[in-house]
Amino acid sequence: MLLSGKTAIISGAASPRGIGLATARRFAAEGARVAILDIDAGAAAEAAASLGKSHVGVRCDVADRASCDQAAARVLESFGAIDILINNAGITQPVKLLEILAADWDRIQDVNLKGVLFLSQAVIPHMRARKSGSIACMSSVSAQRGGGIFGGPHYSAAKAGVLGLAKAMAREFGPDGIRVNCVTPGLIGTDITAGKLTDEMRTKILEGIPLNRLGTAEDVAGIYTFLASDLSAYVTGAVIDVNGGMLIH
Repeated sequence: MLLSGKTAIISGAASPRGIGLATARRFAAEGARVAILDIDAGAAAEAAASLGKSHVGVRCDVADRASCDQAAARVLESFGAIDILINNAGITQPVKLLEILAADWDRIQDVNLKGVLFLSQAVIPHMRARKSGSIACMSSVSAQRGGGIFGGPHYSAAKAGVLGLAKAMAREFGPDGIRVNCVTPGLIGTDITAGKLTDEMRTKILEGIPLNRLGTAEDVAGIYTFLASDLSAYVTGAVIDVNGGMLIH
């Protein structure tokens, strides 16, 4: 098993059809103990219980530094170590540039970008002391192409910020044995997209995807597993596309 004996934190992982929970299932199957972090404490506990007895659910508001510190402390208390951090939590809002309000901007930036900073700050000191760790951050094809289907320009900006932040962390903490990478999914079938794609939209989107299908949460979970495992031991500062060829550079 690729993650035998490893411990992992996955933020925003309580949604039943989400990438986070699919990743948690894959990690558990590969032998890891998983801490599911979510702003909904009950949903986090329920999702963790669905994985088995050795996993935990912890409430965490990633946009609040104190909440991130408390969550990391709780995980360390439960597991004794943190080997893997998946900065997966995120929110979106499908609005046009001129419709973005100051509160909208702050909310999208706080969860998608500041959340990566705060949770990483909470976990990195422990990883640094152990001279080992793997961090993977959720960005988006929206950051690369300047807009998406279900996310506004403020979402693109936040996800582009994740790319820069992750690369900066990779440079700073590489000497401490900490690897930091990004995943940039394309259109993935989750609760965010459920029921929002018309047949006409789907047909048009598929015309631009060489693999001729939408992605699944499991597709992204597989890449997270690669980045969390020793298979990627010499990979840091990388951006891995998971979009079926939607954006071929």
